[in-house]
Amino acid sequence: MRLPTFRPPAFVPLPCALLALALCALPASAQEVASTGDYLARMDVDRDGRVSLLEYQDWLSYAFDAMDANRDGVLDASEQPASGRGARAALTREAHRKTLAERFARQDRNRDGFLDARELASPPQ
Repeated sequence: MRLPTFRPPAFVPLPCALLALALCALPASAQEVASTGDYLARMDVDRDGRVSLLEYQDWLSYAFDAMDANRDGVLDASEQPASGRGARAALTREAHRKTLAERFARQDRNRDGFLDARELASPPQ
C-alpha cells in the first residue's frame, strides 16, 4: 500500500507538519484506530492503561524515521517536505523528541507523567 504524499501549507510549523506526516506514515494496522481507546491501546506498549512520555515519543517518531532517508538522526532540507519558503533548517532527532516532550507536558493535565485516554484525546494547550 502506497501512502499519500504529505505537503504541509507554508504556514504550518515543522512540528505540526511532522505530526501530520506521522499519522500518514503509520503502518496500516496503526491507521485502523477507531477511537481514543484504540489509539491508547496501540501507543501503550507496556499495556498499563496509560501512555508514558517514551511511548508517546516513540509512537510519534514514525514521520521522522520515514523522512530520515540516510538514517543519520538529522532531517536536512532535502529530507523535509517542501514549504514554499525555501530550505528548512536541519532538525535533529533530539530536537524533535524535545518538541514531543513539550506537547506531552501540555496534554498531561493532571501532571502525573502519563496520558490517559481523556488526556490523549485532548489537544495540547
